[in-house]
Amino acid sequence: MAAASVRGPLRGESCLNSKTMEGDQAGRRRVFVQTESGCVMGIELDGCENARTVKKKLQLSLNVPTEETSLTCGDTVLKNDLSTVRNHSPLLLTRNCLHRSSSTPCLSPSVQDLCQRDQSSPIEVIGCSSHFFGIKQLVSDIVEAMKNGVDPIPVRSGLGGAYFFRDSNGENAAIIKPTDEEPFAPNNPKGFIGKALGQPGLKCSVRVGETGFREVAAYLLDYDGFANVPLTALVKITHPIFNVNNDGVNGNGHQQREHISKIASFQQYIPHDCDASDHGTSSFPVSVVHRIGILDIRMLNTDRHAGNLLVRKLDDGDGRFNQVDLVPIDHGLSLPESLEDPYFEWIHWPQASIPFSEDELQYIENLDPFYDSELLRVELPMIHEACLRVLILCTIFLKEAASFGFCLAEVGEMMSREFKGHAEEPSKLELLCIEARSLLQRSEMGINTSPKDEDGFLFDLECEASYGNLSRTLEDKLSFQKTSSGKNGMNFLFKLEEGSEEGKRIDAATGTKSKEGRISSVGDNNWIQQNAIQQERCFNDTPMNKSANEFFSSSSSFVNLADMNEEEWLAFLENFQKFLHPTFVNHKAGRAAQRLMPRFGTSCKF
Repeated sequence: MAAASVRGPLRGESCLNSKTMEGDQAGRRRVFVQTESGCVMGIELDGCENARTVKKKLQLSLNVPTEETSLTCGDTVLKNDLSTVRNHSPLLLTRNCLHRSSSTPCLSPSVQDLCQRDQSSPIEVIGCSSHFFGIKQLVSDIVEAMKNGVDPIPVRSGLGGAYFFRDSNGENAAIIKPTDEEPFAPNNPKGFIGKALGQPGLKCSVRVGETGFREVAAYLLDYDGFANVPLTALVKITHPIFNVNNDGVNGNGHQQREHISKIASFQQYIPHDCDASDHGTSSFPVSVVHRIGILDIRMLNTDRHAGNLLVRKLDDGDGRFNQVDLVPIDHGLSLPESLEDPYFEWIHWPQASIPFSEDELQYIENLDPFYDSELLRVELPMIHEACLRVLILCTIFLKEAASFGFCLAEVGEMMSREFKGHAEEPSKLELLCIEARSLLQRSEMGINTSPKDEDGFLFDLECEASYGNLSRTLEDKLSFQKTSSGKNGMNFLFKLEEGSEEGKRIDAATGTKSKEGRISSVGDNNWIQQNAIQQERCFNDTPMNKSANEFFSSSSSFVNLADMNEEEWLAFLENFQKFLHPTFVNHKAGRAAQRLMPRFGTSCKF
């Protein structure tokens, strides 16, 4: 198999920048604290700083209430000790309840307090890595233009706030997207508001205010510019053009708007002729489509449409511009916290059905998902562990599928859900994960996991010779054959009562229960109904008595990756890899059978 070991050493581990993690020798670190309303302050931490002193600085400088609040960094809620916080980490100050306490004071800052405000550069790159060297030069050019009176321009299109920042010549140099101006975020300038930072967003597995670091993740994972992702970084940026929907909330009057700082994604502007929706797709180079598709699969991009593929016409030497290049942008809905249904615009393009080239196969073979996850863990300390698990899982799937001989379109199809009737069914990838998780739960309960147990549960790990058996889906494998007692088509999971300890443990694997109090069968339609209900809940606010992490663990997904500890996660990956080869054989056989079926009506004209 292409991914032989789930515990493989990190490729190039020494290249991970230790300065990003540790700060200087005296223990001083710089962090960026963002409130739920979007205000940001850069703070220098020394060895004696703690959460209380950081909150006090925020209260005095930004005039925000800090009682009944918590400092968080990704999945971690920081108590009082901040010694584990890495240099250049973005922190989020969140309220412990959604309603503001009437006992929390909002102090009016004095002149002395205002002097404690962050006095850093108008644009400050968050991160010390060498990956951002090109960004820092671009930032210097933009800051110089700002000093010379060249103002940014708001972007009118899209659902979120975005701004073109220009160079000294007045040309667009970068596009800035503040995290607190995303759709549903508190300071969205286009009316799409209503949620606090950290709550479920446009996709229920991507939180409000967190699309920015996913943009940076795409740039970091695009080794050697393989897919042509533009230079991208997180920045702390200060400018009066940014939108604030209610200045009075944080005591910032109009005279203080020039001091408004925000955390934003900063991406180099790429001059282009149009996007892919305005250009015939048949002219796109095969290699370019493949490279973008490889990145989309690794990151489980849920929003790869033609509008976020920029088209640049290239001069072929005789001035006719017959060649084109594609630039992928807008990766904010990649790396969801659960296995979402991806959207790959290229899946139906003819280029995606052409086999990978030798260079592309070599690039895929060299990918190390564990190194990738460690890179993001270091460079983006706020990233959720669930996102990294999605990255690892999808990269392993890609490596194995490419090694087996599948083309890009086939890999994308196996990762995409299907609609049957009005119901959404899990993808081949999700069915694979369901079976791997089920095996993990059965092993933990000490249930016989040999190929056939006493109840007749067939658990094929080896591919079988006949095409009839090869074409069986994983959903069929999870269902019981009719037993001598006359129980028809009942899944093993159905036999466990809700109140039993075994039932509770199996419920953690599937995440659904039937109305009768029994565990829903994977092969039954109940899991479809339950998933539809969960999807509907994603559009409502998170309940006050439920944390964001608890919400995401039960959001719309057919299998949960976030609730496993490290030992369970590694065991799950081993099970996952066991099922890959027979799944690929089944899929290949099914496609071969479809090609052999007669096609009628081919002479008709529509």
